[in-house]
Amino acid sequence: MLTRVPRREFLSGATALAAASCLPLRALQARALLYPPRDLSYFDTPITPAPSEIHWGYAAITWDGNDRQAIDDISSLGFPGIQLRSNCIQEFGSPATVLDLLNKHQLKLVALSSGDLKIDPAIESEELSKHTEHAKFTRAAGGLYLQVTSQRPKDRAITAADYKRLGQLLTELGKRTADLGVSLGFHNHMGSLGERPEEVDQIMAAADPRYAKLELDIAHYFQGGGDPAKAVEKYSERLLFLHIKDVERQSASADPRHNYRFVELGRGLVNLPAVFDALRKVNFRGWAVVELDGVTDKTHTPKESAAISKKYLQEKLGVTV
Repeated sequence: MLTRVPRREFLSGATALAAASCLPLRALQARALLYPPRDLSYFDTPITPAPSEIHWGYAAITWDGNDRQAIDDISSLGFPGIQLRSNCIQEFGSPATVLDLLNKHQLKLVALSSGDLKIDPAIESEELSKHTEHAKFTRAAGGLYLQVTSQRPKDRAITAADYKRLGQLLTELGKRTADLGVSLGFHNHMGSLGERPEEVDQIMAAADPRYAKLELDIAHYFQGGGDPAKAVEKYSERLLFLHIKDVERQSASADPRHNYRFVELGRGLVNLPAVFDALRKVNFRGWAVVELDGVTDKTHTPKESAAISKKYLQEKLGVTV
């Protein structure tokens, strides 16, 4: 049975409640308005942001598909994490095999490079299914992130609709990978839809920040005309993880794809100290994966090139890997 409360009593109670809501927290506690009583003093202390903390990985791409050797070498150099490419799915056959091998080498699968997310509407279903399967493999292998990039159209000019469509596809794929416990990162890349900083801006603006993050490659961003340190600050709330790499300019060429090459850390033009200053400034806490597409000196092994970059991190930047 409902009981009617006289309007005068209702207004009186509402006024008292409103007045109580204006009182300091401790005064409310003193009046014992909470039942059962709770100690809320914890909430009187502001939460202090934690300092930057970077976990280090190394990308297996330098080994050109020989992932077993990459795992051996990266582990022996002391890197706690590794990034693999989707070719490992066929090479190892099952995620359990990958997980077992990584556990034996005390390595964490930071990310799986899943390839291009193509924007062609005719193959949308196949593209989403393919990358979702890669995310399932990543999760089962103990991995954290799925990385995708996207090709530039080869037979026509790029339009604003292309960036918007890619953002929408990233959102849809990100929802699917999130359901699997894997976060999605878009990798800015030369020769892709996210080649230049303004293109990255449009793609990120079109994607839902809850589901699509930025996997910032600092050398690709620099080569595309941007300042990676500023990108760290601009996208601090959406940084999933980073590729730490360096790039040098080569002799002028009619083909812009051939006028630069990626090199070991400290041997190129990227202002690496500024990038790490920015990471500390935004209190970045997460993974940074050192990457080199291929050895720059054919007399070096991939492991020797990785050791050069590790030495730079330790001796020039004071980093403990």
